[in-house]
Amino acid sequence: MASGRGGVLELAVLGSLHETPLHGYELRKRLNSLLGMFRAFSYGSLYPCLRQLLTDGLIVEDDDSDTSTAEAPITLTGRRSKIVYKLTAEGKERLQELLTQAGPSAWEDESFGIHFAFFRHTEAEVRLRILEGRRSRLEERLDGVRTALARTRERLDSYTLELQRHGLESVEREVRWLNELIATERRGSAMDEERRSAQEGTSRAPAPGADNTGRHSAPEDN
Repeated sequence: MASGRGGVLELAVLGSLHETPLHGYELRKRLNSLLGMFRAFSYGSLYPCLRQLLTDGLIVEDDDSDTSTAEAPITLTGRRSKIVYKLTAEGKERLQELLTQAGPSAWEDESFGIHFAFFRHTEAEVRLRILEGRRSRLEERLDGVRTALARTRERLDSYTLELQRHGLESVEREVRWLNELIATERRGSAMDEERRSAQEGTSRAPAPGADNTGRHSAPEDN
């Protein structure tokens, strides 16, 4: 599937279906609550995305025969739908592939929030790279805004100046939030490394009564 907005929607759909199979109506509601926090979500883009995922074999349609007609969600056409979308094995592999992406496409405004929403399914190393990349991008933005503000301050009216200050403060708050998240991730990684080292040390330690080669010493005759 195409990158950019299509890739963001693909990740959102696959991630949502990874947690549970969903009717189209339920999927729309979940995506609206998920994507709506970060950008406008167009229902018109969902069904072409679903068709492409079906064609690629990443999801399948299943007739939910356990759902009664009264309980089945109503589609936009007024008909009751029993179609449930489920993730395939290939879809799970594709989701994991998307969750390992830690380059610029994962920390831009368009996609960062969606990647963050599925951090619980993402490896710690990838999470840290995305957070650090996002912070770096925002710090670059801060430098640009501060430079522009200092250069044009005297030519701006009070309302435009306040608007720029508001934008600057919003970015500064997100950078502070990212600093806290990065520190937490690093502490967690350090603790995991300490536990692994302790377990390796325990596994290498000779058993009681064994010599340095790991062989047990025979008792000495009195």
